[in-house]
Amino acid sequence: MSEKDLQDRLFRFALDVIKMLRTLKGGADLKVISNQLIKSATSSGANYEEAQAAVSRTDFGYKIREGERKK
Repeated sequence: MSEKDLQDRLFRFALDVIKMLRTLKGGADLKVISNQLIKSATSSGANYEEAQAAVSRTDFGYKIREGERKK
């Protein structure tokens, strides 16, 4: 799997989640859960992008782990 492939898959995943949530009808409880799900779905792509700026393989791992802790 190439870097571009993973980047594209993460982007498509975030879009698919947003599109799916737009089809649901519900009340305030669904709105809260939807907001949390959107944040989670989009943060994986953002964390990957940030990790791409890593200086070394160790730094990449550190950046990925830090992104997971922020959730």
